[in-house]
Amino acid sequence: MGGAESSSRWRIQVYTGDGKGKTTCAVGLAIRALGAGFKVAMVQFDKGYHGEEHYGERRILRTLEGFDLFPTGCERMMPGGKFRFGMSPEDVAEGQRGLAIARELIAKPRHRLLVLDEILSAVPFHLLEEKQVLDLLNRYEHAGRPFELVMTGRRAPASILDRADLITEMTPVRHYFDTGLMARAGIEF
Repeated sequence: MGGAESSSRWRIQVYTGDGKGKTTCAVGLAIRALGAGFKVAMVQFDKGYHGEEHYGERRILRTLEGFDLFPTGCERMMPGGKFRFGMSPEDVAEGQRGLAIARELIAKPRHRLLVLDEILSAVPFHLLEEKQVLDLLNRYEHAGRPFELVMTGRRAPASILDRADLITEMTPVRHYFDTGLMARAGIEF
């Protein structure tokens, strides 16, 4: 990436917490980066694509020049906006596939922004081990921080937060889910 693109320029950003908006923030940053002429990659953990596309932002993101999308995971969105909970061996295998993609993107950087969407949630939900994410951060540091790195998800482990340059925590104050309203297309997905 050359002279002006020194490793001191690029940072690790974390969007975490139990509130709504972590992926939305990362997508907003991706759009801003694309507008500045950056190439952007997003690896989505536990947000697979098997059949109909449920995540509205992906329909648009797939059309943007300079944006590479790598969804991983098994289907969780059920008809009517309900969500499938629990982990299967297939879910874990998909988590490992996402990790392999992220490793490749770090080893051979060709983007200025890499978003690892829901990678932080993958740890407490046992799709990935904490040490695997720390190893990914080590690889990123060893590569000289060749781009901006964004990680999203709930329950971020302290060991990962300690490595971040920016941490934004989404805190729920009120949410209409508590009244029984299910996820809505165009708003939650």
